[in-house]
Amino acid sequence: MMSIAQLQHRQAVLITASGPVLGTSYRWPGGQYCAIHTDRGIIGCGLYDIAVADRFGMAIAIARGTPDHPLFEPEDLLTARIVEVSEAAAKLGVSAGQTGEAALQFLLK
Repeated sequence: MMSIAQLQHRQAVLITASGPVLGTSYRWPGGQYCAIHTDRGIIGCGLYDIAVADRFGMAIAIARGTPDHPLFEPEDLLTARIVEVSEAAAKLGVSAGQTGEAALQFLLK
């Protein structure tokens, strides 16, 4: 049985070059996810699903970690490359290939 004591979480305001954002991360034995939240959209790890974001009209940009460079904390998303974007995020100017930091420029306009 898993104990709540094994769960780790963090929520913090991050000051980025584009402005303040809300960073979140959650970890448990065998898994984790993280995200950066703005008032216009989210930069998240591979847990997020573009099809769901498109269905709800949400602006979401996804970065995926690798075994050598996992995405544990929201700060990891700033240097990670965006690999997928929702239709709403694309309309804001976010595109695959940008870093998370570059994508924030469009989500914080």
